[in-house]
Amino acid sequence: MNRLTTMYVRSMSNVVEDAPGWFTRALAAPVETGSVEVEGASVHFRAWGPAGPGIVLIHGGAAHSRWWDHIAPQFAEGRRVVALDLTGHGDSDTRDAYAMSQWAREVLAAAEAGGIDGKPILVGHSMGGIVSFVASHLHGELLDGVVIIDSPLKARTPEEEAARRQNAFGPKKVYPTREDAMGRFRFVPPQDSGLPAVRDHVAATSMEEVEGGWSWKFDPNFFLRVGAEDVLDSEPRCRVAYFRAENGIVSDRLMEHMRGLFGTEAIVAEIPEAGHHVMIDQPLQLVTGVRTVLSAWSVASQVPVDQAAGNVEGRVEA
Repeated sequence: MNRLTTMYVRSMSNVVEDAPGWFTRALAAPVETGSVEVEGASVHFRAWGPAGPGIVLIHGGAAHSRWWDHIAPQFAEGRRVVALDLTGHGDSDTRDAYAMSQWAREVLAAAEAGGIDGKPILVGHSMGGIVSFVASHLHGELLDGVVIIDSPLKARTPEEEAARRQNAFGPKKVYPTREDAMGRFRFVPPQDSGLPAVRDHVAATSMEEVEGGWSWKFDPNFFLRVGAEDVLDSEPRCRVAYFRAENGIVSDRLMEHMRGLFGTEAIVAEIPEAGHHVMIDQPLQLVTGVRTVLSAWSVASQVPVDQAAGNVEGRVEA
């Protein structure tokens, strides 16, 4: 069953007084909310822009769709943009077990239910990048391309590593007040850089009221996932672009190893001065980079394949 809430809402409650104008305008943009049932679980999503061709934004581990609230409207002119909560995250249902391949199917279902016509482009951050890459192997014929942001792909994500070492993501704590919970919000991996308005908005939308107080909107058991990474030994079946954060989690050695996974026509670029959570500290550079990829692919789709081929590498400057 698909359900799309046709009312439009303006999400201004978490905007701080000193927020930059582009940020307040983004959070004021009309947004639709909806859900779609995928194999017995409700998957929540948010959507911007007119129905038609579009992109799906996929969050990282322990995150949720509202990490994209200030990013999504930047892509919504003439394009449908959908951001979903993977099961075990945000406002979506939990499951007894999680898998990358399962999340990939949720992404495709949310794209269709959210109003994207035709083949979507997936944009995934960290764990969401792995989901996107898995989808490019399992469902490449249904995609127009995938954009991956500072994702380790075949290595552990920083969230998984923190959980394995028991540094974070243990049993969820309940805090007596919303303010107490806000004060305990931390990024994994740690990242002190970031625009205050963005950090505060993400923190405020990462919690929910529960019995006894406030807690975080994710299921800690999502780390106990069944991997689908064995599919990554073959080449993806659609176009790929990869953005590495200069101060992120991907080492030079890992980056060199991953280049061989992308295919010869991949776009590979670095976002300067960005930490792993690029949408927190370099959101406009991220928007510029993704817009550039979307434009390049749009042009390439209109010219003969032999003229569009080639590997492009560089750095993105806002």
